[in-house]
Amino acid sequence: MEPTLIDELIPVKEFCVYHNIEMSFLNLLQKNGLIEISTIDSKHFVEKEQLPQLEKYVRFYYELDINLEGIETINFLLQKIEKQQTEIVKLKNNLRFYDVFA
Repeated sequence: MEPTLIDELIPVKEFCVYHNIEMSFLNLLQKNGLIEISTIDSKHFVEKEQLPQLEKYVRFYYELDINLEGIETINFLLQKIEKQQTEIVKLKNNLRFYDVFA
């Protein structure tokens, strides 16, 4: 993780209290490569940019009762869909470019 301003970090403890979840869940997410947790002066933090993804994982796990393996699978499939959508937009833009010259 690159050095970042402390303003861009959310204390893990506060996140867990706010969402009423166990820190062990975040540790599992980190262990499985789904999030990054930084340690500064023996305090744990997540970057603000991870919040939407992290909150999605919390909903999957606690509200929808999806286990960690299911979360990993869903995350993989969503990333694959996002890449395909990006590729589709790129291809549509290329087609528009060539339609102008047709």
